[in-house]
Amino acid sequence: MLRAHKSVSHTLRQVDEFFMKTSPVHDTLRNLAFRLTQENIGYAIIGGMALAIHGLVRPTQDVDVLMTREGLDCFHKHLVGRGYVPVFPGARKHFRDTVTGVKVKVITAGEYPGDGKPKPVVFPAPEDASLEVDGVRVVKLEKIIELKLASGLSAEHRTLRDLADVQMLIDTLDLPADLASRLNPSVQGEYVRLWKLVQKSREENIGPDNA
Repeated sequence: MLRAHKSVSHTLRQVDEFFMKTSPVHDTLRNLAFRLTQENIGYAIIGGMALAIHGLVRPTQDVDVLMTREGLDCFHKHLVGRGYVPVFPGARKHFRDTVTGVKVKVITAGEYPGDGKPKPVVFPAPEDASLEVDGVRVVKLEKIIELKLASGLSAEHRTLRDLADVQMLIDTLDLPADLASRLNPSVQGEYVRLWKLVQKSREENIGPDNA
């Protein structure tokens, strides 16, 4: 029972640190952004930390970063062994921050989201789909939504997580229906479907019984 109590306390402390932006993951993010800029390696934060930067804050335990293949080569040349080590022997895209112990995963431009098979939506070059927020380059919200929709629609093991993320973004950030027009046509219909689900849920929650 005592060990369970410690575990809960530890988890709550981690959650609190994350929301206060003092967690090891935030330290890893800031240091990674600094080191990549210092080495002139183009990048953009993606994944859970990108969602947090855009306003959908939920604890995550690693940092995902988008680079070009050339940028990844430069990362290996200049930073691997100097603050970052492969998670396993021979790893090309999975690393660990040697100070914080937090994992860093690299996604390269040109890859396809979800099942990895060719599709209209592709991971872009960082400079083509990012903006700077508080000194950190992050993938633009529309592109994150587009990638998550393409991933959720093509990979069964990603469906629940990625489509739920988009639904939560719509709800939390009160995104408009016409944002669909700024997405790739292959995912516009799914965005509209999720947007309608959010509106339906809101209507049910403010019905007569909840008024």
